[in-house]
Amino acid sequence: MRGRPGKPGASAGAGDLLELVRSGRATTRGALQQATGLSRATVGQRLDRLFRAGWLREGAGGPVDSPLGGRPSITLEFDDAHAVVLAADLDTRHARAAVLTLAGEILAERSGVLLLEEGPDAVLGELGRWFAGLLDKAGHQAHEVCGIGLAVPGPVDSDTGRVVQPPIMPGWDGYDITGRLARAFTEHARGAADVPVLVDNDANLMAYGEQRTAHQDCRAFALVKVSTGIGAGVVVDGRIYRGIDGGAGDIGHIRVPEGADALCRCGSYGCLAAVASGGAVARRLAQAGVPAASGSDVRDLLAAGHPEAVALAREAGRRVGEVLATVVTLLNPGVLMIAGDLAGTPFLTGVRELLYQRALPRSTAHLDVVVSRLGERAGLVGAGALVVEHLYAPERVEERLTALGV
Repeated sequence: MRGRPGKPGASAGAGDLLELVRSGRATTRGALQQATGLSRATVGQRLDRLFRAGWLREGAGGPVDSPLGGRPSITLEFDDAHAVVLAADLDTRHARAAVLTLAGEILAERSGVLLLEEGPDAVLGELGRWFAGLLDKAGHQAHEVCGIGLAVPGPVDSDTGRVVQPPIMPGWDGYDITGRLARAFTEHARGAADVPVLVDNDANLMAYGEQRTAHQDCRAFALVKVSTGIGAGVVVDGRIYRGIDGGAGDIGHIRVPEGADALCRCGSYGCLAAVASGGAVARRLAQAGVPAASGSDVRDLLAAGHPEAVALAREAGRRVGEVLATVVTLLNPGVLMIAGDLAGTPFLTGVRELLYQRALPRSTAHLDVVVSRLGERAGLVGAGALVVEHLYAPERVEERLTALGV
């Protein structure tokens, strides 16, 4: 579900032609003429710039453009091998990074311990080292990287790429993430040039990656990530919905009656995250003598079938389902996806119990409640897609072609 609404007219530039090809709406020269009203010569000139940049390639013969018959037209394809994207997904105690093709295929991947509490300078510096090693592993050079995408567990102002008052990212508020990560990449990757760095909330990018991978026909898609904290991402008509300043989807800080005495990491009492997140479940397990310190520990206990963890996860699902009844009634999504450390049968069962009990039947009549398809890679895929859609958006293509001298 790429692209902008509407039909490019006779003023369509090279970026509009590229968008038509990438979206599959027009994949031959004749189809591009019909879609834009441009002459054959003008279409040819603009396509030539895209070919010289290495962004388009010719595919196999397609349908005959002319109603009078003739030879099949040569199809045009976006060349997703002309560059690669770097992506990383940060959690409170763990990170995952990868090299991806422009089509979202992961070429090399690494995961490991990275503690957000150590601060942005140290964490982003280490990511720069990870990226350099991953490029070597994938057999690509630093100059082939066209951009970097980063998912973080906090609200992000998309205009600046800075997190805004993140409850579980101490020391990160207002920090210049894009500048530091760009410097870290150039410091550690030989031959690296300055590349754009895009930052977004992890639940947003997980939702974006999942929706584009398996739910492109879903016009209203919602994902809830339940790990150390709780957050939601919403994709409407193929675009991430962020709200005014990146705060959309922060459902972990909705107040719930059951949490009146529970202190949240944001400093308030009664937040959903304080009673139903992976961190909250871990605390209750620890109080019962079960070793658990984070959502990932709870995930491991659930995988082992630990009875107390299973019971608490189902109870947490009920608390989240109660809040999601309001979310579903407000948004009327076609797909509600549960992701994160607690995304499994016990938690999902609890969600369904309260969601279908409390939401209006009309709101759930066409709703699919599912678990993550991409799993731990969802944020990486979404971060990579964010970079690609940013760099190859029609309004940005002309500027980039000019910079390339084509």
